Amino acid sequence: MSNFETTRKNLAPSDATLQITQVRSVIGSKPQHVETLRSLGLRGIGKVVTRTADPVTVGMVNAVSHLVKVEEVD
Repeated sequence: MSNFETTRKNLAPSDATLQITQVRSVIGSKPQHVETLRSLGLRGIGKVVTRTADPVTVGMVNAVSHLVKVEEVD
């Protein structure tokens, strides 16, 4: 299992499944970042969602990489 760092900006689309965990609060964040987390299905610190690494998801994760931790799931 590969671990992606929180600040990783070069996550690329693939067939992999990603486990996305919110690790920072959205308080004080830009409204676009808040909406991006909501679109990913994250609603609070410690919440986890599993999504495929399609281009849309990867783009959203890269936009809020400072608020989430991403791990590749086998």
